[in-house]
Amino acid sequence: MSASQEIHTKVTPEELAHTFDEAPTEANLSTYAFEDWITLALFWLMTGCVFLQFFTRYVLNNSYAWTEEIAVNCLIGVVFLGAVMCVRTSRHIQVDVLYHYLPARVTRVMATAVDLIRIGFFLYGSWLMWRYMEIVADEEMVTVQLPRNIVFYSVLAAFVLMLLRSIQVFIANMRRGYSVLERPEAFQSVED
Repeated sequence: MSASQEIHTKVTPEELAHTFDEAPTEANLSTYAFEDWITLALFWLMTGCVFLQFFTRYVLNNSYAWTEEIAVNCLIGVVFLGAVMCVRTSRHIQVDVLYHYLPARVTRVMATAVDLIRIGFFLYGSWLMWRYMEIVADEEMVTVQLPRNIVFYSVLAAFVLMLLRSIQVFIANMRRGYSVLERPEAFQSVED
């Protein structure tokens, strides 16, 4: 085992202070869509409910029962609406090892098939969620006198948004001529 020593260059306090002189980069909020902001609001509502539950349980020794149910329902919204962002930015888990070894024509056909299967999956998921809502339309939440349809509608809206976003991704991939599966390096940004 060879031990290589690190070499540290001495820096004066003035030089160190000048490293912070650079202007901070501008925040770019244009990459976020409306569903991202709704997801962020639901996340903070869930966080507030979890904090309130913790505070009332361990500090006041008198827990509010409704905080857990609201937090769980917010988590459902965060998961499904967050999935919309993953579809829009092509960030879902994907296996692209075959795309490195097969010819470009074959990978183009495979990527198009993946896009079409994804569209079909979200179309079917939207239809299933619609059917499910017909079955459990009159249910209420357990601890709060609110209809459970609030949660079901948010999941349905997320499936419909994932369907629409997957159609947008498909159209963009067709115009561009490749997808993230074929050229993942083209989708890497400086912020990653």
